[in-house]
Amino acid sequence: MIGQTGLVLEGGGMRGVYTAGILECFLEQDLFFPYVIGVSAGACNAASYLSKQKGRNKTVTIEYANDPRYISWKNYFRNRQIFGMDFIFDEIPNKYVPYDYDAFYNSTSEFVVGTTDCVTGEPVYYKRQDYQKDLLTVLRASSSLPFIAPEVSFKDKLLLDGGISDPIPIRQAQKDGFTKNIVVLTRNEGYAKKPSKFHFMVERKYPEYTGLQKSLRDRYEIYNNTISYLIEEEKKGNVFLIRPSVPLKVGRIERNPQRLMELYQQGYQDAKALKESIVEYIG
Repeated sequence: MIGQTGLVLEGGGMRGVYTAGILECFLEQDLFFPYVIGVSAGACNAASYLSKQKGRNKTVTIEYANDPRYISWKNYFRNRQIFGMDFIFDEIPNKYVPYDYDAFYNSTSEFVVGTTDCVTGEPVYYKRQDYQKDLLTVLRASSSLPFIAPEVSFKDKLLLDGGISDPIPIRQAQKDGFTKNIVVLTRNEGYAKKPSKFHFMVERKYPEYTGLQKSLRDRYEIYNNTISYLIEEEKKGNVFLIRPSVPLKVGRIERNPQRLMELYQQGYQDAKALKESIVEYIG
């Protein structure tokens, strides 16, 4: 377990296989942190990392990528969700690729999952004491993208993807007392998010959720400001950034196993190459 350094994980849908590769390398090196926070795909990958199940993220994400139950337009036309949320957050962990709940709950690492409150549009973070045995529910909420997945009800709140309101939850990690953090991004250096041109669709789809409308409208600004903040924090030595060295060929709903495997290997190799620097940073 590594001192007082936190681990912060960005989401990004199937781009998260980059993070999966990094965490696989961490697993092999027995590199664990007392605090892990993630949103969306970042949080999902962290779950298998914290249960210490080597290879599980690769199996779930890459080997199932071509399964129409995992991602398909058939899912969308049938259930209005491109990702098969019941399949991903129920059948896979409980039947096909069993999740080691005991190992996860025996882990001493705090694991925080970020979500977005549909009513207020504000981020809502859940720690172990909040979700207890309902880990899969908050992971599902954190991964439920607008338009392609339904809202998730949990503890009197309606929730959607954590990446909407806080795509890279570095400030929450700092608020929770971790002044030094390893931050894993799923976009290459120089990437900037652009404003959405489809906000009229948001208003039509979610007319009652004005807070969510605002967060989705401001999402590009929140993301770009967070990147600027991270760059400044990196200069101060408060964060260690890990991100793809080349622009990604993988999209949020990528289904090509070869492209996914290449990105997974890129994450693995990047973590391996940075091992000494990471250990030195942690001290």
